[in-house]
Amino acid sequence: MTEAIKMAEAERLARRALQSAGTAAPAATSVAKALARAEADGLASHGLARIPAYCAQVRSGKVDGRAVPRLVPLGPSGARVDAGYGFAFPALDLAIDAAVERAGATCACAVAVTHSHHFGVAGHHVERVAERGLIGLIVGNSPGGIAPWGGRRALFGTNPIAFACPRRGAPPLVIDVSLAKVARGKVMLAAQRGEPIPGDWALDADGQPTTDAKAALAGTMLPLGDAKGAALALMVEILAAALTGSNLAAEASSFFDDQGAPPGVGQCLIALDPGPFSGDRFLDRLEVLLGMIEDEPGARLPGARRLALRHKAAAEGVALPQPLLDRIHELAGT
Repeated sequence: MTEAIKMAEAERLARRALQSAGTAAPAATSVAKALARAEADGLASHGLARIPAYCAQVRSGKVDGRAVPRLVPLGPSGARVDAGYGFAFPALDLAIDAAVERAGATCACAVAVTHSHHFGVAGHHVERVAERGLIGLIVGNSPGGIAPWGGRRALFGTNPIAFACPRRGAPPLVIDVSLAKVARGKVMLAAQRGEPIPGDWALDADGQPTTDAKAALAGTMLPLGDAKGAALALMVEILAAALTGSNLAAEASSFFDDQGAPPGVGQCLIALDPGPFSGDRFLDRLEVLLGMIEDEPGARLPGARRLALRHKAAAEGVALPQPLLDRIHELAGT
């Protein structure tokens, strides 16, 4: 059974629950907006289902709900943001502003985010970059979920890669890919609901395919594209963890419970100004390319479903499972 609530109410409840757990108001607002937006886009595994775990982590000290991210400039085209073992979303708010400002002045900027946490829907961060006229690329590592190809130990996270670019007269094009066949959050959601998962999503602790979501969480996720996906996960691990001085996937604690030290993972955000690089031809060239794709029978651009769901949520709200909504009300004290 589900219950529909308006977007503003979803944000309000999430914010109140986080503040009741001890999160400072600015951080709670940033996190609540991000989770509600994920819910609106149909990405429930990155949406309000995260609230109970986030609140528990604030209470246990696994996340510092009162951390204030700190920006360290690294010359005109670079910066480093220390999330202070707080939530990733306020740190990325700061990183996005820094990247856009510097890329606007120098054509390109890279920002390393360290001592961070789960950063939700990767595509949402670069979509905000693209809404300001720039190309955005972001990678982030996460607690161990994927084994090197041929191995059994989870040395890589599901390590998403997301890209977004502006368009002429249309919302940004957003491409968001988890390097597991599916996001680990989907397995977590299935485990919470007591539902099976497809047999090609994950392996159990013995390295065998499983349809049991709980067994999958104790094992490893299968990489997208098999060996090629595992190689990409290694690339992300280098850019998001080694480059930012953050915890490796094998060192990071879970995003899903309140046990252990802070995850301390990292993200790397790159912003590019397409105008100077392309001789002011980027938007023209892009629309030619996208038009060719749309002219192909049966082909469609990434993001059409996401935008449709977002518009529907703005008008009708989002439907939450009743047990989850009840739990959020309980955490919010309402």
